[in-house]
Amino acid sequence: DVQLVESGGGLVRAGGSLRLSCVVSGYTSRSFTLAWFRQAPGKAREGVAAIYSGGSPTYYADSVKGRFTISQDHAKNTVNLQMDSLKSEDTAMYYCAAGTIPPGVAAAWALAPAQYSAWGQGTLVIVSS
Repeated sequence: DVQLVESGGGLVRAGGSLRLSCVVSGYTSRSFTLAWFRQAPGKAREGVAAIYSGGSPTYYADSVKGRFTISQDHAKNTVNLQMDSLKSEDTAMYYCAAGTIPPGVAAAWALAPAQYSAWGQGTLVIVSS
């Protein structure tokens, strides 16, 4: 079974930074996409960033472009999300997900929750203003 375990969430002031990590295990496919999603209270889950297993392409939601960076560490089987210049509207539960999405698809496709079949339990990020 695929397992994804997130870590790194916490409380941070607006303008600060956090780095989320997700350890991925049990994925047998060689071609897959890893992504970060978030869900704020009362809102739908939204895609934040995604990365193909080869390291590219990457995809970002417009709301985080220039502030968040997704990356992979193949040696540690992790996918990371570096979040800089955090805003109060970034407050949410952040989830790591894995899916067999081919490279080169449109960003909207790569960031759609329905495309992902494996999910972590989430890590909470709170940004205070």
